Amino acid sequence: MKDFIKTIKALSDPNRVKILKMLQHKSMCVCELQVALGVAQPTVSKHLKILEEAGFVTYEKDGLWVNYHLTDGSSSPYVASLLGNLRHWLEEEPEVARLKKELPMINREDICRK
Repeated sequence: MKDFIKTIKALSDPNRVKILKMLQHKSMCVCELQVALGVAQPTVSKHLKILEEAGFVTYEKDGLWVNYHLTDGSSSPYVASLLGNLRHWLEEEPEVARLKKELPMINREDICRK
């Protein structure tokens, strides 16, 4: 029951759900997620840590960058099921649709040059 509750709690924040929806389309670094969500870097990092601990996201380092992406859900049947369903859920939600439309314009090199 503990794993199930941790999984469900990880999705209890709208920004964490938005992060998962964005990561469905591409791997992203904290600065890109920060710009997309319009929240502070520590807030994004906290959300990513919760999603990582629940088994939804993982990361890999690439030089100075840390790229976050969705897991395959193999660590938990709850995560696997939710990730599979989330691919189809909320696509028409206005905020998710806006983020999806803006993703191609969010570029880490442009963000870091500012």
